[in-house]
Amino acid sequence: MRIKLSEIIIKFRLVFSQTIFALIVGALFNSQGVNAQGPVKVDSNIPNYIKVSGVSGNINSIGSDTMNNLMTLWCEGFNNFYPSVRCQIEGKGSSTAPPALIEGTAQFGPMSRAMKNTEIDRFEKAFGYKPTRISTSIDTLAIYVDKDNPIECLSIEQVDAIFSRTRKCGGTEDIITWGQLGLTGDWANRPISMYGRNSASGTYGYIKKHALCKGDYKDHVKEQPGSASVVQGVAEDQYSIGYSGIGYKTSGVRDVPLSKDGGSCVEPNLGNVINGSYPLGRFLYLYINKEPNKHLNPIREEFLKFILSKEGQEVVIKDGYLPLTANIAEKQLEKIQ
Repeated sequence: MRIKLSEIIIKFRLVFSQTIFALIVGALFNSQGVNAQGPVKVDSNIPNYIKVSGVSGNINSIGSDTMNNLMTLWCEGFNNFYPSVRCQIEGKGSSTAPPALIEGTAQFGPMSRAMKNTEIDRFEKAFGYKPTRISTSIDTLAIYVDKDNPIECLSIEQVDAIFSRTRKCGGTEDIITWGQLGLTGDWANRPISMYGRNSASGTYGYIKKHALCKGDYKDHVKEQPGSASVVQGVAEDQYSIGYSGIGYKTSGVRDVPLSKDGGSCVEPNLGNVINGSYPLGRFLYLYINKEPNKHLNPIREEFLKFILSKEGQEVVIKDGYLPLTANIAEKQLEKIQ
């Protein structure tokens, strides 16, 4: 079998980017003494939020569907301090955040991926400076199957062969039935039904890059408008598979342990993201329009301070995600001064 040089380069870049992410997260958590295998708690060095005067108005957010629950819970928590504040949250995909910030229809642009260079360029052309990116939390993406599906493990190469028609992660066989993955009996000849996000989603782009090695999705992946829709689709379709954030897990589905580079299969829990053994971990961001050397208005500044506080990071855990360390949170606060 001949392997193209371009495929080797793509796989090297994939492994390199995932390794860097794991090293950064792992080093930061280890520096704070966090036990990756223990219960997840907010870093004790992150301070409580302190209420201030003069905060009122509306919070408008347009962007990532993955972060819809987080934004809602953050707004509810913030509203406990400031009852007069009202929130309007719209989540149709990360790609809707940059134009909303440029057009001024949103103060906050939640994104489950980093902005693309083209998106940053359009923003900079409009304002003369780049958007400000705030890391808020860490997500674990999961591969979901029906709760009664007996599959025990999938490699990234197999995930690619299921969802992608180009198989750039190295698979030689197009996987279309559960029998090809080792299932027997009634499962053996059942075709695999696939659920995923639409192209506006940051999750769509992340899986394309990290699980499909930048390959192309199959045409018959059932694209859904939201993360919850993917999980619901899998729960109602016994022989299906799909991908979504770990925060959207329900009792009707189970997440499948994954392996990378021929290693052991590991579950998509927060500890395995920290130690780098789980391959699908990412930061979740909020983008804002902040003019250099100028303060944000009170409602934007205080909302971000709340998110980066103990109370805000407790919301992160409540919604099934991984909180920031005090070190990371402090660096984010410096961006809004």
